[in-house]
Amino acid sequence: MLSLITFLPFIGGLIILALPKERKELIRGVAVVSSGLALLVSILAWVKFDAATGGWDSMQLVERFSWIPTFGIQYAVGIDGLSLPMILLTTVLSVVAMIASFGIETRIKEYFFWFLLLETGMLGVFVSLDMFLFYVFWEITLVPMYFLIGIWGGPKREYAAVKFFLYTLAGSVLMLLGILALYFASAPHTFDIVELTRQSSTFVGTRFIWVFLALFVGFAVKVPVFPFHTWLPLAHVEAPTAVSVILAGVLLKMGTYGLLRVSFSILPEATKWFSPYLLGLAVINIVYGAFCAMSQKDMKRMVAYSSVNHMGYCLLGMAAITGTNPAAGLSGAVMQMVTHGIITGSLFLLVGVLYDQAHTRNIDDFGGLGARLPVFAGILTVQAMASLGLPGLAGFVAEFLCYLGAFGLREQLFWVCVSVIGIVVTAAFFLKLIKDVFLGTFNPRWEGVLSEMKTRELITVVPLVALTILIGVYPTFLIQKMGPTLEQLILHVVGK
Repeated sequence: MLSLITFLPFIGGLIILALPKERKELIRGVAVVSSGLALLVSILAWVKFDAATGGWDSMQLVERFSWIPTFGIQYAVGIDGLSLPMILLTTVLSVVAMIASFGIETRIKEYFFWFLLLETGMLGVFVSLDMFLFYVFWEITLVPMYFLIGIWGGPKREYAAVKFFLYTLAGSVLMLLGILALYFASAPHTFDIVELTRQSSTFVGTRFIWVFLALFVGFAVKVPVFPFHTWLPLAHVEAPTAVSVILAGVLLKMGTYGLLRVSFSILPEATKWFSPYLLGLAVINIVYGAFCAMSQKDMKRMVAYSSVNHMGYCLLGMAAITGTNPAAGLSGAVMQMVTHGIITGSLFLLVGVLYDQAHTRNIDDFGGLGARLPVFAGILTVQAMASLGLPGLAGFVAEFLCYLGAFGLREQLFWVCVSVIGIVVTAAFFLKLIKDVFLGTFNPRWEGVLSEMKTRELITVVPLVALTILIGVYPTFLIQKMGPTLEQLILHVVGK
């Protein structure tokens, strides 16, 4: 089942390559159907998954075959309560992104092929149980994203694509060194993630601190963690709308997922040592990202910097693993990964709706749109409120749990309190966005230019709004799926 989910998009991409480039509607249809089938099978996996036995040492839906037996490399995939929400998030946002890409008119055959290959790479990262396979899928995501930004992006697309590629590749090299170090330190030598986790008690000492740091930099570039974040705003601004949705919604989560799946699980002693530093980086991400977003005039750049801010909450929840309430912290971190993907993905779609008509994202160019575009204004306001953490919406649940866990860090409470500044600033810049764009005097420049959202645009955004409200009102269905896995991870790392 997991191989089917992973490779259905790739099969769709191969079918697209065989189609004539003039059959644009057929190409779009194949892309949506193949991605939609992956979503359908991932929903079946969600239903079939037994949360009560979902620990990291009892993976479910496992498929394991010897791949390169000389070096013990396997094709091994499986899921637990950590990977399952990421898989569903990926398949949901991929279908949305495919539909949102219908406006692409140039080289659409190549566009959808790269997009489907990207989806396979992302899904492969979340299902891999072998470090070699994990690294292969991790690297696969680089190439499609490079071309999607570099060919179909904005005026500075080549520079943005190269910067994204070099940053991520540099991080990947360090991650590879960390993986090789773990392979040679294990006995017998193995790339098996579950087996490496079982041997984690032997990975102690100074040299494994360095291994942890090498892996951390590799994941931190993708999150992105300050000071490795500078590729993100440029990549978002230059990328097509649908690519920004996937970039913010899924690719950033590969970094936080890698931290939990690899760093925390395999190197628990180094995790405890690094926890205070992780808290410091979380506070910087939250506060710095919020102030940077506040200073932006470009809506897309503002949402991009808000991602730096929101991924800081993920790190805050993870740092809480050494506190007195680690379950809340880790649940908040994983919840934040899901809710940020849904909320920020929809915000990028909404910014794209406005840009497609106005060809500008400058906040100062707008005003009074609330009365002219009530549906658009209403949806964007709901998602902005969710992003700033309004109770009843998904963002609040995630941030609340992150702070519930973080306040268990008794010796570092000062820094946790400092990070609260980020919540206030986040509220300020989203409220300012709503005021400047929807309230006040209507700019006559847009008379007859701007119109309400079209049916296709509503089809992409409304499901994400529904999920935002559903998770905000009833988060239990998500927490119950990941709870046992996270409890076992906490027990494994801190022994309580």
